Amino acid sequence: MRAAIQQEIGQDKLEVFDDVEAVGFGPGKVRIRIRATGLCHSDLSAMSGVLPQPAPFVPGHEGAGEIVEVGEGVTNVKAGDRVLVCWLPACGACASCKRGQTHLCIAGFLNAGTPNYRRPGGDVFGFAGTGTFAEEVVVDALCAVPIPDDVPYEIAALIGCGVTTGIGAAINTAKVEAGSSVAVIGCGGVGISVIQGARALGAAEIVAIDPVESRRAAALRFGATEGVAPDGLADAKNRITAGEGFDYVFEVVGKSVTARTAYENTRRGGTLCIVGAGAMDDNLQINMFELFFDEKRILPSLYGGGDVLRSYERVIKLWRAGRIDLEGLITHRVRLEEVNDAIDQMRTGEALRTCITI
Repeated sequence: MRAAIQQEIGQDKLEVFDDVEAVGFGPGKVRIRIRATGLCHSDLSAMSGVLPQPAPFVPGHEGAGEIVEVGEGVTNVKAGDRVLVCWLPACGACASCKRGQTHLCIAGFLNAGTPNYRRPGGDVFGFAGTGTFAEEVVVDALCAVPIPDDVPYEIAALIGCGVTTGIGAAINTAKVEAGSSVAVIGCGGVGISVIQGARALGAAEIVAIDPVESRRAAALRFGATEGVAPDGLADAKNRITAGEGFDYVFEVVGKSVTARTAYENTRRGGTLCIVGAGAMDDNLQINMFELFFDEKRILPSLYGGGDVLRSYERVIKLWRAGRIDLEGLITHRVRLEEVNDAIDQMRTGEALRTCITI
């Protein structure tokens, strides 16, 4: 079958091969025919080495498709079911799951070091234990989540990560209050989803901060009340909050410099929510006096900060009700052979989210 592969970490381009085999099928596993997958900035971070990932590997973790076959003991899905790929499934048995923090379950990561694919030249890994830039993928049955018939594959793929992450950060983690002021630093697909979540909760002012003008314009269409370049943030803070700072600031870039900016623009007693996935050697510096004196809440948000299955259901309900726009996020549709063009557009900020049809 076909799959897009990065041979070495740090390479700018992927290579599409047609001699790839999905491996690992057996008891407790399912084989999924991928119909659509999203290109997420986390994929680019894995390609560049910001996020740890063994190579060679197939990028992609936002996928949706149909079940081709199920292994022995699988009861949650059957052949022919329409599903999305959950890259961080909950095992239900670990300490985090028993505490009700299923989004912190690391069972899915235990498979990240096991090859998902094979070529004549050797083993190939899948990003985050999945690897959806391929025609088929074999994953644990818990990674396959059934989707309703009215949810298109390209919408389901986005729900599998970016949309759930952004909307969940606003609803589950920060718990944005109605009438509050919100600033979102970084307005790609996840940042736009944060904006939609804050709007759904009734935030009065939502300021979108991004250096790319087209992303700021897009943010206004999705619910931001204002869009500014980074050098306009100070002025927006003074005008909207009288210099006090925003009630909620979301960092959706994954860099310490933007996290520090987010901290400085959060009001005393306000909430800083870290959504961006950054590098292990990029450290955020906060002195002990300001940490104590300002009493700002610093809340990291992993995968939307809540039970992902409930979050999927909530997103679908909000979409059906017209409270959030998911179709509008897909600004670029390509075939698998055009994946490198899509990567270039994502890097330059020309696309919020790319849907790859496989």
